[in-house]
Amino acid sequence: MCLTKIKLYSVLLIGSYSLKLIWAPLVDALYVQKMGRRKSWLIPVQYSIGVYFIYMASNIDEWLPETRRPDIIKLVSVFFFMKTLVATLDIVVDGWSLTMLKKNNVGYAATCNVSGLVIGMIISYVCSVLLTSEDFSNKYLRFSPNVGGVITMKSLFYVFGILFILITTLIAIFKNEKDNKLEEDHVKLSIVQNYSLLWDILKLPSIQILALTLLTAKIGFAATDSLAILKLIDAGVPKENIMVIHTTILVLKIIVPLVIAKYTSGLKPLNIYLTATPIRLLWNILFLVFIYYTPKLITMNGSVNIPIYYYALLVLILSIHNILPNIMGVSTLAFISRISDPRFGGTYVTLLNTLSNLGKAWSNTVAIGMVDFLTFKQCSSYQQNNCSTADLKNMCKTNGGDCVVILNGFYVETAMCTIIGIVWFCIFRIILQNFQIKGRSQWLVNIKRPSSE
Repeated sequence: MCLTKIKLYSVLLIGSYSLKLIWAPLVDALYVQKMGRRKSWLIPVQYSIGVYFIYMASNIDEWLPETRRPDIIKLVSVFFFMKTLVATLDIVVDGWSLTMLKKNNVGYAATCNVSGLVIGMIISYVCSVLLTSEDFSNKYLRFSPNVGGVITMKSLFYVFGILFILITTLIAIFKNEKDNKLEEDHVKLSIVQNYSLLWDILKLPSIQILALTLLTAKIGFAATDSLAILKLIDAGVPKENIMVIHTTILVLKIIVPLVIAKYTSGLKPLNIYLTATPIRLLWNILFLVFIYYTPKLITMNGSVNIPIYYYALLVLILSIHNILPNIMGVSTLAFISRISDPRFGGTYVTLLNTLSNLGKAWSNTVAIGMVDFLTFKQCSSYQQNNCSTADLKNMCKTNGGDCVVILNGFYVETAMCTIIGIVWFCIFRIILQNFQIKGRSQWLVNIKRPSSE
């Protein structure tokens, strides 16, 4: 399976998560009053996820056989549906957190969100990659070698399915939901009104500026975020070693949001974001320099021989590279939770999160697409050949030459993104500071109460 297809399928799965904005108004509008506005969705969705895990467990060996090519189309279809269920659950939890937590604690929703997500990543990685690996199991978990991992993917899905069903049952029995009719300024909207609510939110002047901010905030870091790791691998650093370091860093990504929760849960959660932004822009350049010197640091006598001090530097570089966006993400989510109208929390939070995700998606996509365009090559045997097409590359090779990079597009992009990021920060710094002192009314949606409820 070529990497291009894998990336395409990955984009499709990620895209399904972004599409949740389409049905977020439905989640806010439709519910059973006696069951609770959020539990009406959370309980059936989580039960569905549990049952779906069991269904996948029964078929995963057929879709992902050991001796044949995997059924990628089937896998994508299955996980697309699973992503849809999880995206729906995300809408529910985001909306419920705004009313479940006290107003002065709403900022902690971001801490729970980010730390919980990372814990889930660790569990899924350890279980689905390491525990199912025959090599890892024989090397670290067994006294004598055996065939297969200590657990199969089939067994793992069964366990996840049963856990989802058990946990959902406990929530259904023991967790009560406050009657939303008792909430301040409660308004019951129809499905059509909930969809028009999206437009009402976007018409708010403050939201329009915030939308522009979220859609452009990631440009300054796009090249580093999307390409830096690939460039390290191209330079000769084994991707397996990078993966191990990343797994270790995940522990820090759980701890850091808890450490900064005191600041992100306050009245000015974006102060952390504003502090981290110039540091992260500077880190673009430091990371670029590190990548530039990597081939010289890890190559001895023409072969790759990575010294211990390089790994120490790599751990430091990757730790800061991961922690800075982690901090900024918590800060952004905390601010979104604080300003979102709790009456329509599912729709409001989903809209702003989608804008933030789109800001990252489009800037990273452009960065990946432009890197080859900004890379300039030259044939070593014929300088007039710029190796810009497949035919020119073949011609160079036929004549005994090699296409040599004379200007790396990654370096050009990183410089461009950093400059754009500095300009962005100069423009939006004051805007973000002013956002934090705006009154509550600047973010609330004015909805006419129906004559009868």
